[in-house]
Amino acid sequence: MSTTAISSQEAAADPRVGQVDLKLEVITIPVSDVDRAKAFYGGLGWRLDADFMAEQDRGIQFTPPGSQGSVQFGSSLTTAAPGSAQALLIVSDIQAARDELVGRGVTVSEVFHYAGFNRVDPNARLGGPAPERQTYRSWVSFNDPDGNTWLVQEVTTRLPGRVAGDTTYASAYDLSQAMRRASAAHGEHEARTGERDENWPDWYAAYMVAEQAGTELPT
Repeated sequence: MSTTAISSQEAAADPRVGQVDLKLEVITIPVSDVDRAKAFYGGLGWRLDADFMAEQDRGIQFTPPGSQGSVQFGSSLTTAAPGSAQALLIVSDIQAARDELVGRGVTVSEVFHYAGFNRVDPNARLGGPAPERQTYRSWVSFNDPDGNTWLVQEVTTRLPGRVAGDTTYASAYDLSQAMRRASAAHGEHEARTGERDENWPDWYAAYMVAEQAGTELPT
Protein backbone atom coordinates (compact mmCIF):
# COMPACT_ATOMS: atom_id res chain seq x y z
CA MET A 1 0.00 0.00 0.00
CA SER A 2 1.42 3.35 -0.97
CA THR A 3 1.60 6.28 1.41
CA THR A 4 2.45 9.95 1.17
CA ALA A 5 3.72 10.16 4.75
CA ILE A 6 7.38 11.04 5.18
CA SER A 7 9.51 11.17 8.29
CA SER A 8 10.55 14.46 9.85
CA GLN A 9 14.18 13.65 9.00
CA GLU A 10 13.33 13.10 5.35
CA ALA A 11 11.28 16.29 5.29
CA ALA A 12 14.16 18.31 6.68
CA ALA A 13 16.45 17.00 3.96
CA ASP A 14 13.95 17.61 1.14
CA PRO A 15 14.47 21.09 -0.37
CA ARG A 16 10.85 21.02 -1.62
CA VAL A 17 9.53 20.98 1.93
CA GLY A 18 9.28 24.39 3.60
CA GLN A 19 10.56 24.92 7.12
CA VAL A 20 8.58 26.90 9.66
CA ASP A 21 10.64 29.39 11.66
CA LEU A 22 10.81 28.40 15.32
CA LYS A 23 12.11 31.33 17.33
CA LEU A 24 12.84 30.86 21.01
CA GLU A 25 10.56 33.43 22.65
CA VAL A 26 10.79 32.98 26.40
CA ILE A 27 12.12 30.75 29.17
CA THR A 28 10.38 30.30 32.51
CA ILE A 29 12.33 30.79 35.73
CA PRO A 30 10.98 29.20 38.93
CA VAL A 31 10.93 31.67 41.82
CA SER A 32 9.47 31.64 45.32
CA ASP A 33 8.88 35.38 45.75
CA VAL A 34 7.59 37.18 42.67
CA ASP A 35 8.10 40.71 43.98
CA ARG A 36 11.64 39.94 45.11
CA ALA A 37 12.47 38.45 41.70
CA LYS A 38 10.92 41.45 39.94
CA ALA A 39 13.11 43.82 41.95
CA PHE A 40 16.23 41.77 41.18
CA TYR A 41 15.74 41.51 37.42
CA GLY A 42 14.64 45.13 37.21
CA GLY A 43 17.84 46.03 39.04
CA LEU A 44 19.83 44.34 36.28
CA GLY A 45 18.52 46.96 33.88
CA TRP A 46 16.37 44.47 31.99
CA ARG A 47 13.23 45.78 30.29
CA LEU A 48 9.95 45.03 32.06
CA ASP A 49 7.58 43.81 29.34
CA ALA A 50 4.60 42.73 31.43
CA ASP A 51 3.24 42.39 34.95
CA PHE A 52 -0.23 40.92 34.79
CA MET A 53 -2.79 39.17 36.95
CA ALA A 54 -5.22 36.45 35.86
CA GLU A 55 -7.58 35.72 38.75
CA GLN A 56 -5.16 34.73 41.55
CA ASP A 57 -2.17 34.07 39.31
CA ARG A 58 0.53 36.55 38.37
CA GLY A 59 3.03 36.62 35.53
CA ILE A 60 6.02 38.89 34.89
CA GLN A 61 8.24 39.11 31.81
CA PHE A 62 11.63 40.77 31.39
CA THR A 63 13.90 41.06 28.35
CA PRO A 64 17.69 41.50 28.71
CA PRO A 65 19.22 44.41 26.74
CA GLY A 66 19.78 43.46 23.11
CA SER A 67 18.07 40.08 23.47
CA GLN A 68 15.34 38.72 21.22
CA GLY A 69 14.34 36.19 23.90
CA SER A 70 12.76 36.96 27.25
CA VAL A 71 12.29 35.42 30.69
CA GLN A 72 9.06 34.89 32.61
CA PHE A 73 8.31 34.07 36.21
CA GLY A 74 5.30 34.18 38.45
CA SER A 75 2.74 31.90 40.03
CA SER A 76 1.32 28.79 38.36
CA LEU A 77 3.78 29.02 35.46
CA THR A 78 6.00 26.02 36.22
CA THR A 79 6.26 23.05 38.55
CA ALA A 80 10.07 23.31 38.71
CA ALA A 81 11.59 24.00 42.11
CA PRO A 82 12.70 27.61 42.73
CA GLY A 83 16.43 27.90 42.17
CA SER A 84 16.66 24.88 39.83
CA ALA A 85 17.05 26.82 36.57
CA GLN A 86 20.27 27.51 34.70
CA ALA A 87 20.30 29.94 31.80
CA LEU A 88 22.92 31.40 29.50
CA LEU A 89 23.62 34.94 28.35
CA ILE A 90 26.23 35.94 25.77
CA VAL A 91 28.26 39.14 25.63
CA SER A 92 31.02 40.49 23.43
CA ASP A 93 33.18 41.68 26.35
CA ILE A 94 33.14 39.53 29.49
CA GLN A 95 35.02 42.00 31.68
CA ALA A 96 32.73 44.88 30.73
CA ALA A 97 29.73 42.69 31.47
CA ARG A 98 31.12 41.77 34.89
CA ASP A 99 31.90 45.39 35.69
CA GLU A 100 28.31 46.39 34.90
CA LEU A 101 26.89 43.60 37.07
CA VAL A 102 29.12 44.64 39.97
CA GLY A 103 28.08 48.25 39.45
CA ARG A 104 24.46 47.17 39.81
CA GLY A 105 25.18 45.50 43.12
CA VAL A 106 25.09 41.92 41.88
CA THR A 107 27.27 39.29 43.51
CA VAL A 108 29.11 37.86 40.52
CA SER A 109 32.04 35.49 40.11
CA GLU A 110 35.43 36.49 38.87
CA VAL A 111 36.09 35.84 35.18
CA PHE A 112 36.92 32.16 34.65
CA HIS A 113 37.26 29.50 31.97
CA TYR A 114 36.59 25.77 32.02
CA ALA A 115 39.21 23.05 31.87
CA GLY A 116 36.91 21.10 29.54
CA PHE A 117 33.17 20.89 28.95
CA ASN A 118 32.18 19.98 32.50
CA ARG A 119 30.06 22.83 33.89
CA VAL A 120 28.96 20.87 36.96
CA ASP A 121 32.22 20.27 38.82
CA PRO A 122 33.40 23.50 40.54
CA ASN A 123 36.97 22.24 40.23
CA ALA A 124 36.64 22.43 36.44
CA ARG A 125 36.61 26.22 36.67
CA LEU A 126 39.99 27.87 36.16
CA GLY A 127 40.65 31.45 37.17
CA GLY A 128 40.94 34.20 34.61
CA PRO A 129 39.79 34.47 30.99
CA ALA A 130 40.61 31.74 28.50
CA PRO A 131 44.18 31.70 27.15
CA GLU A 132 44.43 34.07 24.18
CA ARG A 133 40.82 35.05 24.97
CA GLN A 134 39.36 32.42 22.63
CA THR A 135 35.74 32.94 21.70
CA TYR A 136 33.18 30.92 23.71
CA ARG A 137 35.74 30.21 26.44
CA SER A 138 35.52 33.02 29.04
CA TRP A 139 32.72 33.20 31.60
CA VAL A 140 31.25 34.76 34.73
CA SER A 141 28.26 33.53 36.72
CA PHE A 142 25.73 34.93 39.15
CA ASN A 143 22.57 33.79 40.91
CA ASP A 144 19.19 35.40 41.44
CA PRO A 145 17.74 35.53 44.97
CA ASP A 146 16.27 32.01 44.60
CA GLY A 147 19.57 30.53 43.44
CA ASN A 148 18.72 30.23 39.76
CA THR A 149 22.08 30.33 37.96
CA TRP A 150 23.00 32.63 35.12
CA LEU A 151 26.12 31.86 33.10
CA VAL A 152 27.52 34.72 31.03
CA GLN A 153 29.69 33.65 28.09
CA GLU A 154 31.97 35.80 25.94
CA VAL A 155 31.39 35.26 22.22
CA THR A 156 33.49 37.34 19.86
CA THR A 157 33.42 35.11 16.76
CA ARG A 158 30.63 32.70 15.93
CA LEU A 159 31.41 29.13 14.95
CA PRO A 160 30.63 28.15 11.34
CA GLY A 161 26.98 27.34 10.79
CA ARG A 162 25.79 29.13 13.92
CA VAL A 163 24.68 32.31 12.15
CA ALA A 164 22.29 32.12 9.21
CA GLY A 165 20.80 34.87 7.10
CA ASP A 166 21.72 38.52 7.26
CA THR A 167 24.43 39.78 9.58
CA THR A 168 22.71 41.50 12.49
CA TYR A 169 23.73 42.87 15.88
CA ALA A 170 21.54 42.80 18.95
CA SER A 171 22.47 46.28 20.16
CA ALA A 172 24.40 49.41 19.25
CA TYR A 173 27.08 48.35 21.74
CA ASP A 174 27.60 44.98 20.01
CA LEU A 175 27.82 46.73 16.63
CA SER A 176 30.34 49.28 17.91
CA GLN A 177 32.46 46.52 19.41
CA ALA A 178 32.42 44.64 16.09
CA MET A 179 33.48 47.82 14.29
CA ARG A 180 36.34 48.31 16.74
CA ARG A 181 37.58 44.76 16.12
CA ALA A 182 37.33 45.35 12.37
CA SER A 183 39.21 48.64 12.76
CA ALA A 184 42.04 47.00 14.68
CA ALA A 185 42.31 44.19 12.13
CA HIS A 186 42.21 46.69 9.27
CA GLY A 187 45.05 48.63 10.86
CA GLU A 188 47.14 45.46 10.81
CA HIS A 189 46.10 44.91 7.18
CA GLU A 190 47.34 48.38 6.18
CA ALA A 191 50.57 47.85 8.11
CA ARG A 192 51.20 44.65 6.14
CA THR A 193 50.42 46.21 2.76
CA GLY A 194 52.24 49.46 3.57
CA GLU A 195 49.57 51.61 1.96
CA ARG A 196 46.29 53.25 2.84
CA ASP A 197 43.20 51.25 1.87
CA GLU A 198 40.71 53.62 0.25
CA ASN A 199 38.11 50.85 0.20
CA TRP A 200 38.17 50.36 3.95
CA PRO A 201 34.33 50.31 4.26
CA ASP A 202 34.22 47.22 2.03
CA TRP A 203 37.02 45.61 4.07
CA TYR A 204 35.21 46.36 7.34
CA ALA A 205 32.00 44.89 5.96
CA ALA A 206 33.73 41.73 4.76
CA TYR A 207 35.46 41.32 8.12
CA MET A 208 32.27 41.79 10.16
CA VAL A 209 30.22 39.42 8.01
CA ALA A 210 32.95 36.76 8.17
CA GLU A 211 33.28 37.19 11.95
CA GLN A 212 29.54 36.71 12.46
CA ALA A 213 29.44 33.67 10.17
CA GLY A 214 32.54 32.09 11.68
CA THR A 215 34.31 31.89 8.33
CA GLU A 216 37.92 32.82 7.51
CA LEU A 217 38.63 36.46 8.29
CA PRO A 218 40.20 38.74 5.67
CA THR A 219 43.82 39.70 6.20
